[in-house]
Amino acid sequence: MTIDQLDARLIALLAAEPRLGVLECSRRLGVARGTVQARLDRLAARGVITGYGPDIDPAALGYDVTAFVTLQIRQVSGHDPVADQLAGIPQVLEVHTITGGDDMHCRVVARSNADLQRVIDLIVDVHGVVRTSSVIALDTPVPYRVLPLVADVPRQGKS
Repeated sequence: MTIDQLDARLIALLAAEPRLGVLECSRRLGVARGTVQARLDRLAARGVITGYGPDIDPAALGYDVTAFVTLQIRQVSGHDPVADQLAGIPQVLEVHTITGGDDMHCRVVARSNADLQRVIDLIVDVHGVVRTSSVIALDTPVPYRVLPLVADVPRQGKS
């Protein structure tokens, strides 16, 4: 789905101040309240906006260690049964199926390096996981972001 400049401005506004109401968004954008509501409904229905919840920092909850774990799995039953089991481990934040020599890539958090070992042991115990490899993140100089994609929306009449 493509978005236009008004969609991009609305998304940027809500990303900067997620607690704004529709009426305040319409005032700041200089458009009708109904226009803002219709845009939000359309963006949500098409999957552009996927949520309005608060962003949570795992470190603020005591999970100071972030690691990336790649998995090799037995692919007899496919990826889904393994992913379903991984979803049951609270410290597994994301799971992606990947190309290359490994099959899955997970972002995990832990309270310490010793706790990371415990989390990796839980992952290894998942039925279908054959082997894991992990790396610990030292810093996050560019955190997960999508607003640059929104800002890259072509201007009217330009491609």
